[in-house]
Amino acid sequence: MNLQSPHLTIEMTQEIFYCQEALLLESGESFPEFQLNFTTQGQLNTNKDNVIWVLHALTGDANPQEWWSGLIGEDKFFDPSKYFIVCANFIGSCYGSTQPLSNDPKLGKPYYYDFPNITTRDIAAALDKLRIHLGLEKINTVIGGSLGGQVALEWAVTLGEKLENAIIVASNAKASPWIIGFNETQRMAIESDSTWGDSDPEAGKKGLETARAIGMLSYRHPLTFLQSQGETEEKRDGFKISSYLRYQGLKLAKRFNALSYWTLSKAMDSHDIGRSRGGTPVALSKIKCKVLSIGVDTDILFTSEESRYISKHVPKGTYREIKSIYGHDAFLIEYEQLQYFLKSFYLENNG
Repeated sequence: MNLQSPHLTIEMTQEIFYCQEALLLESGESFPEFQLNFTTQGQLNTNKDNVIWVLHALTGDANPQEWWSGLIGEDKFFDPSKYFIVCANFIGSCYGSTQPLSNDPKLGKPYYYDFPNITTRDIAAALDKLRIHLGLEKINTVIGGSLGGQVALEWAVTLGEKLENAIIVASNAKASPWIIGFNETQRMAIESDSTWGDSDPEAGKKGLETARAIGMLSYRHPLTFLQSQGETEEKRDGFKISSYLRYQGLKLAKRFNALSYWTLSKAMDSHDIGRSRGGTPVALSKIKCKVLSIGVDTDILFTSEESRYISKHVPKGTYREIKSIYGHDAFLIEYEQLQYFLKSFYLENNG
């Protein structure tokens, strides 16, 4: 391992990977070229076997220390003084990677609504081109939650023996009708915005606010809102939950665009690890690495049963369950439980 002074701040490096090779998509379309914004922190050790690749959720970015601060960073479980930590913004996302507002190299103008439909398998394929560019023959661990977990599972199939461990948090092997339904209602909200269809970076912004409010209801559990937004006084209007959801919608619309949200929610819907591989159980049985699948007991979006299904059908699977009132978002909150599960997994499976 790369041992450095505990008093020395380990800088995070941010770069852009420009891929001049075409990326063929599952749809049959292709990107003649694309780019990925990515960060690295720490250094490769002599054996080059200390790579931790972190995959973000729907609206995440390439800085995992911001949104997974309890797991990643100096003196945290994944410490850059020990590991070489990589995180890339997904293709389709609006944090520096090729997305709907990027220029289509064929036409010299933004894609907007002509941006190709991408799948979780396509996202994994783009990440693999970055892996090859970085010269990484082995990855110790791929870890992701939610959409990031879906991509991690897809990538685990194609990486084969190049991957040692996959940690899939609050995710699934195939998108359920429940998830697709929630995502469709959010896209309907975006469609209802009168600016949707305009060739404008701000198109669909008000619709995105509503979409995010809908999404927030699925990310938490009713008990979460009862605790944080419950009312003690008698009211007929002006409820705390109403202002909370409006605030969350505004907050996201300031940092994200509706076209990327649309694109990545479609990618989440597309997730089916068994597509063209003989079905879900067959595809899972082909994963060679050790898999830790972590569910959340109160997750109504990616249910704990779906997480348990993954661990049951991979050859080397372990299942653990977070107990929390926070629903799906518990994977971004319950750090103590996550660290305990990770520590146990590595001790039991990696010596």
